[in-house]
Amino acid sequence: MNSTGADVPDEGVRPSRMKQVLPYIYATACLVWVFHDVHPHQLLVTVSIAYWWFVALAIIIDVLTYVLQGMRWKLLLAPVGCLSTLRATQGIYAGLFTNELVPLRFGELVRAFLVSRWLSSGVAEVVPSMVVERFLDALWLAAGIGMAAIFVRLPKNLIGAADALGGMVLVAALLFLWMVFRHDKELKESEPGPSSRVLSGFSRFASRLASGFHDIGFSHRLCLAALLSAGMLACQILALWFMMIACRIELQLAAGAIVFLIVRLGTAIPNAPANIGTSQFFCVLALSFFGVEKTVAAGFSIVYFLALTVPLWIVGLLAISRTGMSLSTIRLGAAAFRRDPGRA
Repeated sequence: MNSTGADVPDEGVRPSRMKQVLPYIYATACLVWVFHDVHPHQLLVTVSIAYWWFVALAIIIDVLTYVLQGMRWKLLLAPVGCLSTLRATQGIYAGLFTNELVPLRFGELVRAFLVSRWLSSGVAEVVPSMVVERFLDALWLAAGIGMAAIFVRLPKNLIGAADALGGMVLVAALLFLWMVFRHDKELKESEPGPSSRVLSGFSRFASRLASGFHDIGFSHRLCLAALLSAGMLACQILALWFMMIACRIELQLAAGAIVFLIVRLGTAIPNAPANIGTSQFFCVLALSFFGVEKTVAAGFSIVYFLALTVPLWIVGLLAISRTGMSLSTIRLGAAAFRRDPGRA
């Protein structure tokens, strides 16, 4: 009896540990590929910045990206409550800071938890706006890669990934349309009845999600959010291109756009904290398409990562400290929603 009882917890713990370890294994494999044939001395030589004011400009534009995201989130949250752009941006930076420390994009739940407290609503009421955000981001990313494929011959693997993303965007769009055009009566009828705790919690969350999509609907707010999403993508492309200029990588803006789109597509799947490893891997891979030598590309991937990540750490830490709650308290609140989304 004792040995059987001891085996059961191990089986429950093992998948959880594996889930935590896998992102780090993936990140390590990516970093090994990036640096395995790069001489350390040559790498140090390439890790240099020629034009610091381009770095400053890239940082300013990167910060502007998250301000635009705050404006977009404010618009999408309007059915839930009135939130200022500053507050929305603060929540976004708090989530980003958490993503720098915790794998698998746990910061998304953190920002949902914070905003739900500021709006005095449930976390489940905030989530639909975030799902729409991701849909708009994926839509513009798929469109950007599709346009890039017209002008540049991209690798088959990248085209395949873009096609898969486009398929997911199409399915998401159809699902969104179905939820938007459902009548209020149908939404009420779909509310869960008595069932098991897990199924009941999931059903309640799904019902709230559908109701949230229905509230967002097709309005001027959604159109403005889509335009802001395009502006965010443009800012991120400019930030990377300015960093390339700062490091004397002489490529055209269109090439910089393609490099960013490849990096963005490659890091779309939740992975290690701060996308470390995957960010460098896809940056080096994308630059190699334009003839940039691997050592130079590896050096640039480090500079690009640090130049835009360190300011994010500083602003994110400030955003967390201004909430009046500790990071551990915020994480516990977000984890409670992940365990039982139907009650949040």
